[in-house]
Amino acid sequence: MSQLYIPKGYKPFLDLRETELGIQMIKDFFQENLAAELRLRRVTAPLFVLKGTGLNDDLNGVERAVSFPIKDLGDMKAEVVHSLAKWKRMILADYGIPTGYGIYTDMNAIRSDEELDNVHSLYVDQWDWELTISKETRNLDYLKQIVTRIYSVMRRTEYIVYERYPQLKPILPEEIHFMTAQELYDMYPDLTTKEREDKITKQYGAVFLMGIGGDLSYGEPHDGRAPDYDDWTTEAANGQKGLNGDILVWNPILERSFELSSMGIRVDKEALLRQLKIRGKEERKELYFHKRLLNGELPLSIGGGIGQSRLCMFYLKKAHIGEIQASIWPDDMRRQCSDNFIPLI
Repeated sequence: MSQLYIPKGYKPFLDLRETELGIQMIKDFFQENLAAELRLRRVTAPLFVLKGTGLNDDLNGVERAVSFPIKDLGDMKAEVVHSLAKWKRMILADYGIPTGYGIYTDMNAIRSDEELDNVHSLYVDQWDWELTISKETRNLDYLKQIVTRIYSVMRRTEYIVYERYPQLKPILPEEIHFMTAQELYDMYPDLTTKEREDKITKQYGAVFLMGIGGDLSYGEPHDGRAPDYDDWTTEAANGQKGLNGDILVWNPILERSFELSSMGIRVDKEALLRQLKIRGKEERKELYFHKRLLNGELPLSIGGGIGQSRLCMFYLKKAHIGEIQASIWPDDMRRQCSDNFIPLI
């Protein structure tokens, strides 16, 4: 059976009607404020891309994309996107988005290999965003600046939810704490990856965990990252490896860390070649996206994804992502949720 956590004594703060109204309010407010904060324009995104172009997000490299043949293209295969991490960068180039400005979109995906639990669903909805940057801002300080600005939007949204629903008390700290995955490992070498995240987010409330994807001192990465979008190998001025990370917060309902966003400065030509070699994926150099990057046709950029259902789940203090979005769940999970006052849509 899929993993399910039942919070002791859980009862929703909002009924189904109030929940739907809350979801709409959160999504409208957050995306408008994110766009204003980072100077992003909205664009329309694809649900699927052609297989073999290198545009789809490969996640950890083992997840199978949902695919189907296209009759009018001689049964060429299309893949439902996992995310739009690489597609967005191409759009920056094709739309001529200048330095300091960017795009955002509603990203909807199907991840059929997802292990279903309180926070993982077959259906994924994110705000995917991408910002054109200069060579001078392609550094750790700028990454932290963007994280801080996104976090400020998260806190403003939390307050607006509290204004509408006073029973939903704000819990995010004033500032987000920055830490590298190596530093976290050094603090808790005997714990698992997730246990380390739980420890640090419970301590600080909100953490941006940096350097995700590259091997740590014990020979394994903190978490997987594809080699062709986030830069997880470039060494920053302070010796940190990697220019990416995850925004994690403490979730008191689930009593665990809770990822709201994954983001980072994207690979340049040198980082792409280096990371493809590390992961043994050098054949990708011949794919459409990778050729454009290696030929200098794509701008330097920073980007990421922010979970829509995840944010709503956190702000509305829900125990299961199925209280926010409609998806498919195992019968035994639905039964257990129903028995424990967790109403799945």
